[in-house]
This record gives sequence, C-alpha cells and structure tokens, in this order.
Amino acid sequence: MYRVDLKDGADLAGFRRALRGLVALDVEPDEVNWSGGNAPSLFGDAALLPVDAPPVPLPRPVGALIESVVCHRDPERYALLHRLVRRVVRGERGILDHHADPLVHRLALLDKAVRRDLHKMHAFLRFHEVRDPASSEGPGAERYVAWFEPDHFIVEATAPFFVERFESLVWSILTPVGSLHWDRRSLTVGPAALRPEGLDRDDRFAEGWQRYYESTFNPARVNPTAMRAEMPRKYWANLPEAAAIPAMIRSAPARVQAMIEAEAAAPRRRNPDKAVAAMARQEPATLAELNRIIRGADPLVPGATQAVLGEGPEGAAIAIVGEQPGDQEDVEGRPFVGPAGQLLSRALEEAGIERSAAYLTNAVKHFKFVARGKRRLHQSPTAGEVKHYRWWLMKELSFVRPRLVVTLGATAALALTGRSVSVLRERGPMGFGQTGLGDWDGFVTVHPSYLLRLPAGEAAEQAYRDFVADLRRAREMVEGAG
Repeated sequence: MYRVDLKDGADLAGFRRALRGLVALDVEPDEVNWSGGNAPSLFGDAALLPVDAPPVPLPRPVGALIESVVCHRDPERYALLHRLVRRVVRGERGILDHHADPLVHRLALLDKAVRRDLHKMHAFLRFHEVRDPASSEGPGAERYVAWFEPDHFIVEATAPFFVERFESLVWSILTPVGSLHWDRRSLTVGPAALRPEGLDRDDRFAEGWQRYYESTFNPARVNPTAMRAEMPRKYWANLPEAAAIPAMIRSAPARVQAMIEAEAAAPRRRNPDKAVAAMARQEPATLAELNRIIRGADPLVPGATQAVLGEGPEGAAIAIVGEQPGDQEDVEGRPFVGPAGQLLSRALEEAGIERSAAYLTNAVKHFKFVARGKRRLHQSPTAGEVKHYRWWLMKELSFVRPRLVVTLGATAALALTGRSVSVLRERGPMGFGQTGLGDWDGFVTVHPSYLLRLPAGEAAEQAYRDFVADLRRAREMVEGAG
C-alpha cells in the first residue's frame, strides 16, 4: 500500500509529484491511500514513491481537467484522477470523448461544479474600501478588501482574473479556505480568514457599485425566479446591490411603460471604414514611407506619446505581431522593451530564434491606457480600433514578406484573421490567407503579458515552457519550409 500525503485544499503540485511516482512504478489505484494534511494512516507504514520520477505526457484536455478537479472538495477527487491518468497512460488517450463512461461522467460533474464556483466568485465578489494604517504607502492609504465564501478550493485559481481587472488597486480577498493579497506589484497567497466586522460600513466604493447597478438595471427583463437561481441567497449579504433589488423590481412595470412611451434613438457608433479608406489612398511605396505616415498620424485614442513602429529586417523569416505598445514602449518608441518584451526575448533565445533576425511589430500602433494617478494602465483595444490599424499592419507585412507570422494573443490574431480567436483552444499553426486580409502562414500563441499575470508556481512555469515550445515549433516550421 502506498500513502500519499497532500496539503489541505487544492494541492496540484503535490498531486503531480505523486502521480509521476505512481505512474513510474505502475501502481494500481486500489493500492494508494490518498491522505489530506497529516491525517494518520489506517494502513501502518506505507511504501515510498520516487521523488525524481519523470513527467507524465498527457493530452492537454486531461491536464486542464486535472487542474480543475483538484479544486473540488470531493475527498475522492485524487483517486478518481489517478484512475483517469492510468487509463490514459495505458492507451485510452481519447477517453474524455466517452461521455457515458462512469468515471468520465463523474469527473465532468466535478469539473462543472468547480467552473460554476469560479463563475460565481468572478460575478459576486465585491470589494469594500478600507483605510490601512500599516500601509507602506503611508498611514490611511487606500486598500480594498473583499469577503467571499466559495464552495470549493478555487481561491488560487481565481487569482489571474482579479489581478488583471484590479491591477491598479491594493486589495485583499479573504475566504474561509485561503486568501489573496495584491500590492500592485506582486501577489501573495495566504491562509484562511474570518469575515472582518464592519466591512461595509461607510463604504463609498460599495455605494458607487450600487449606483452603477441601478443605472444598468433593465426593468424590461426582470425575472425574479432566474435572478434567484443565478444569484443564490448565500451571496446576498456581501452584495451592495442586493438591498436595492426589491425596490427596482417593484418599480419595473412603471419603468417599462415609460421606456415604451419614450422616443427611440439609435446609438451612435464609430465607423472606422472612412479612416481605412483614407489610409488605402496613401499607397506608400516602401516600408520607410509607410512608417513616416504612421509616425505622423494622430492616435485613435488620445494620450499616446508616439506611434511605435515595427522593428527588424525586411525579408525576415518570422514576423511576430503583438497587441499594442505598453507604457515603456510608448516612452521609448520601440516594440517589446517592457516586462513582456523582456520575457519574449528570453523565450526567443531558448527557442533558438535570434530576436534581431525577426521582425517585431504590433496590431495597434499607439498605446491605449487609462490614467490612475501617475500610472498609465493598459486597456485592450476594441475590434473597431483593431480594424482602424489593420490596413497599416497588412501593408507593413507586405513589405517585410515573412515566411511565417506569429501572433501573440487574441488581439493580434483578430487583426490577422478578421474574427475572434480563442488562443488557448486554437493555438498552433493557422493559415492567414483564407480571409482576404493577408496571405501568410501563421502561428497563434499566447502573449507574454498573459504569462506575467499568472501566480508564481508550477502552473506558471509550465505555461512558460509551453510558450517556448510554441516558438520553437514556429522556428521549425520556417526551417522546414525553407
């Protein structure tokens, strides 16, 4: 009998280490006692697993399922996942397609419960403004605290979501199963916590959220039954808008009647077609002439210091297209010189691609941001803004003539394909010649800024290794074509 001791909660790293040892020794699932924390074993002394066993190659959907299911509270989750992996290793690599299989069905239910819990935490967590007397920014500095009670061990899994959306704030998320703390620079994972008293007392942040909710409430689509199903009562105590919902429901019929009687007005939307047509009439004859036009153009979103042009030799075998310049790129006027660019340079070197031999550019040529004090925080460009810059990008690539275009992230893929692309599902080779926008062989992968947002740990390290593997594969495609 083998005993595996794992930390309480979602111990993904511990499970992976144990799984490697179990697979290396070809251990049957019935021979393993999965213990949480330091629980005493019922089987006496247990056999030891090797600590240096090699990784287990698994299909990507299986790996994703493992990352999700380890967050569930079911005490049998590790044993179930071990059974799944053993069957995959023995040849059933497409096992997840067999939805009627009892093991697959049960794991799918666990996965669904975890994903639903993640959605609830994303949707129903609310920050409250507090004053931090011990802040490094000075006594009484702003800090935002949220309390949430998840059903499963999902706290660490939600970290990238909240870091990305509240990067400019100093915040803490407290739950009964763990905590997260963000100081605008780094993320710290902490222990379980208790709900602070008086969290919503004199809270202007929560009041602002309530006013926003009231202004976006649509009385014509009121469905109390659906609202109770999607917003269970357990979350109401932590939602500032919950106190306003009864009054809004009561007033809904009168508001709907007022909307019907009001004169309809069509929304005004920015149409980039005229700007694109004007660009096409410029017809630059060289890349240098195109760059002069781009450099002299006003940014679509005011505030950028300068246009950031592409960098690299014409005739480069590989062109790498990112989303848009960042703060540091906007200041220096060069692409990929900030933290994401430094990570890209490191990955290119490990993949065997010389940065100076590649052509680096962005789908959008100006930095779009929102000001937060002295900080300029990145804002993703809209589809209309991507379309505004697309003609420049296509003309740029026609001068460079790369054999392969590597797109980093969804915005760059949108610019090259003309459609929304799910990077994590579609990453890999992709033809960019089927839309009429260009005629290049392509390769889709993640943006290095995505890697920087991941919490430090084995998952982040694996994501970086996957990124390097993508770049290496792109290089091999070019070498094979050459």
